Amino acid sequence: MKAILAIDSFKGCLNQAEANQAAAEGVRSVYPNAEVVQLPVSDGGEGFLDAFHAAIGGKLVEVAVCDPLMRPITAKYLLHRTTAVIEMAQASGLTLLTPDQRNPLLTTSYGTGQLVMDAVSKGARHVIVGLGGSATSDAGMGMLEAIHQSAVTIPKDVRFTIATDVTNPLCGVNGAAHVFAPQKGATPEAVLALDERARAFAAHSAQLLGYDRSQMPGAGAAGGLGYAFMQYLDAQCKSGIDLLLETLRFDQLVNDADIIITGEGSADLQTLMGKVPTGILRHAGRVPVCLIAGQVSNREDLLKAGFSSVECIHPQGITPQDAMRKDIAMQHITNKVREIIISRKLRLLGS
Repeated sequence: MKAILAIDSFKGCLNQAEANQAAAEGVRSVYPNAEVVQLPVSDGGEGFLDAFHAAIGGKLVEVAVCDPLMRPITAKYLLHRTTAVIEMAQASGLTLLTPDQRNPLLTTSYGTGQLVMDAVSKGARHVIVGLGGSATSDAGMGMLEAIHQSAVTIPKDVRFTIATDVTNPLCGVNGAAHVFAPQKGATPEAVLALDERARAFAAHSAQLLGYDRSQMPGAGAAGGLGYAFMQYLDAQCKSGIDLLLETLRFDQLVNDADIIITGEGSADLQTLMGKVPTGILRHAGRVPVCLIAGQVSNREDLLKAGFSSVECIHPQGITPQDAMRKDIAMQHITNKVREIIISRKLRLLGS
């Protein structure tokens, strides 16, 4: 029995390693000698840095940077030979602010620019940036300001890859401000102002550089930070989970697997839009993929997409407070995975 466990974080409750470990206990309760491969995974947001660190090793570098409100904090990035991996939320993330501090008219991606320049100054020639969980909607202007103010010049051989599951453009009704700014604290009036600010910046940039990448898929990621990377740093945009699975050589790992268990905090239609479980499903080949989550909606749509089962880990009637407790969530993952493995075992015995 070989089981691949590739579960994303249950935000506010469990990180990837904790969720995978709980699932591993469920597998081994049925098959004590099973080969269990635990893969920390992320689509570019929370846990992206840790997932790459587990995948490729390297050194975590701590840097004094500015948070979204330009307050001093310490953030880290990964340096492995000449590759740097940056999780932009380390410096410019929403979790760095209290709810009353969230205001994308004021927040800036400046700190992410500081991380980029520190990595380049230490010899990075390929910079991978996970765009997720941002507190900003500044179209990357803060990041570009930090780069401009740095004493280091970016060498021409440095290449950038941005990792995101977002395909939105920079501006318009499907753009960064309209779709994402409200969840970062923007009022309806602020959304219009942010969209206009981004549109004006894109127009100025197009005139300056002679081309316009504001409508490219991913330009609206992280409040338009994706646009700044593509427009000014010629970054390649990739699916975060695809990039990580490629690094992990996932396609080879699943060759002889019997089952894959993936998951996230909430499974719904958004899951099918580039999230971790869908990336896992896309690379699974003929291996059955079971999806577990703290909350499940649109189960039929998820099953039609190809998941062999879609399961809520919690029993009916549990309170939201208990569902978010780490010890309870881990036990429920163990229990649910055990049920999945037993059910599969019984089916195989009956066939």
